[in-house]
Amino acid sequence: MSNIKSVLFVCTGNSCRSIMAEGLLKKRLKELGKTGITVRSAGVRALDGYSPTDETIEVMMAEGVDVSSFKSTAITDEMIKTSDLILVMSTAHKYEIVRLAPEAVSKVFLLREYGRAAGEKVPTDPNIPDPIGLSVAEYKTYLDVIKEDVERTAKIL
Repeated sequence: MSNIKSVLFVCTGNSCRSIMAEGLLKKRLKELGKTGITVRSAGVRALDGYSPTDETIEVMMAEGVDVSSFKSTAITDEMIKTSDLILVMSTAHKYEIVRLAPEAVSKVFLLREYGRAAGEKVPTDPNIPDPIGLSVAEYKTYLDVIKEDVERTAKIL
């Protein structure tokens, strides 16, 4: 059993990828009956208080998750300090968090790499590209990648 009680997803603007991951993990943990785990998201370049992109809202609604009332949040030292696990969308996000809080290095992982079994194939490119400005179809493609990684994470927690 995992001793992780708080998960923080991080992307750039906290309007697409990290919101998708947060919403999907909350839904999956509930389905699995796993309680007592706080899930939130933030962005390394986010401005507080902005809504998700329309495309994020649309693809998440198709998953049965309403993120329309979500508001973006800039990452803070306190968030980093109080999170047991920080899952990021790209190596740039990992570097930024470690730059802000070097002591957090042991709890920051790329979402695509986290929780893979020994010998399990790791994606050639562990980064999840930013879909901002792309079509709904491309958002759906990235959502599917995030969903697979969130499913693996949910089983571990």
